[in-house]
Amino acid sequence: MNLKSLKIVADENIPAAELLFSGFGEVVRRPGRQLSATDVADADLLLVRSITPVNEALLAGSKVRFVGTATIGTDHIDQRYLQEKGISFASAPGCNADAVTEYVLSVLSLLAGEQGFKLQDKTLGIIGVGNVGGRLQARLEQIGVKLLLNDPPRQQSEGGEFCELHNLLQQADIICMHTPLVKGGDHPSLHLLNKSNLSLIKQGAILLNAGRGPVIDNQDLLEWHRQREDVTLVLDVWEHEPRVDAALAERVRIGTPHIAGYSLDGKIRGTYMLYHAFCAANGIEPQLTLGECLPQDNAPELELSGCVDPAKAIHQVYDPRQDDARFRDSLLDQAEQPKQFDLLRKHYPVRREFAAVKLKGVTPGSGVAAQLTALGFNTD
Repeated sequence: MNLKSLKIVADENIPAAELLFSGFGEVVRRPGRQLSATDVADADLLLVRSITPVNEALLAGSKVRFVGTATIGTDHIDQRYLQEKGISFASAPGCNADAVTEYVLSVLSLLAGEQGFKLQDKTLGIIGVGNVGGRLQARLEQIGVKLLLNDPPRQQSEGGEFCELHNLLQQADIICMHTPLVKGGDHPSLHLLNKSNLSLIKQGAILLNAGRGPVIDNQDLLEWHRQREDVTLVLDVWEHEPRVDAALAERVRIGTPHIAGYSLDGKIRGTYMLYHAFCAANGIEPQLTLGECLPQDNAPELELSGCVDPAKAIHQVYDPRQDDARFRDSLLDQAEQPKQFDLLRKHYPVRREFAAVKLKGVTPGSGVAAQLTALGFNTD
């Protein structure tokens, strides 16, 4: 490949693609869900997100020699086909893990206020303790939350103190799902929760899924919840995206259109990871650092003083009720709902991560500073 005259086809929702890749050639934007074989026939590089299946049907006969997905998940990529054709591949594991973690913390702090509980008084179960689940674990441990961890692949390879799924469902007051979508092998996650085990969930629990929609059988969830309204549902992902089951959506306390990881920092970090992988694959020294790609002029500032409620600081940075309201508006016209789902993602407002926030008025070494630091804020 002539690395100065390439054609780079990129999902329209991938930020900073021009900044990072235009030095290698022309960057052409396309809607990821409608990406076709015609769009990529003369492309050299293909940059996608989770909504684009990348397989033989898309790539057969094309010039594509490098595929990158700016996401943690890879279930939409036929990696065997890429390997057979000698096409280089890169993903972005961990790029938006902090954003998803902060989505969860924001939702749980909201529910704690509404339902009158403290997280430290609850047992929280994490299903899938990878990039996201592991970071959620770390932050919750720092603020003293009792955890149950379920991750069969890690348990098999590492041992350690992991919990069987049925025990977690029976014991956890809050269940957070962060497993990738795996359809085969020893530990499939497709319909991991279904009518056979949803009944194990304890009374008054919270069930949150910010991983992959199909890890819960959505039809079974709907039928079960009609009998178990005591359980609070939070869904950021849906089994048949972009189509959302309106009846199920009506039953969730917080519903969002697969945007848990949609911080500006996380999205740019994902693009940068693909840039870095492409450079490495071609023996090129990267010319940009991640810090140079992140905007420095729109970081939010928080003025804090006195006795600060960490939940207030969290929701000043990210309030999930705003995304929930926009999502519910998108459900009003069911004929247009799938289109609106994608538009919400395409036009998602700028959201920064906790570490990007400039805090003012925090006394170094104070209890408030310690709490905010544990949650991921920079209090220096």
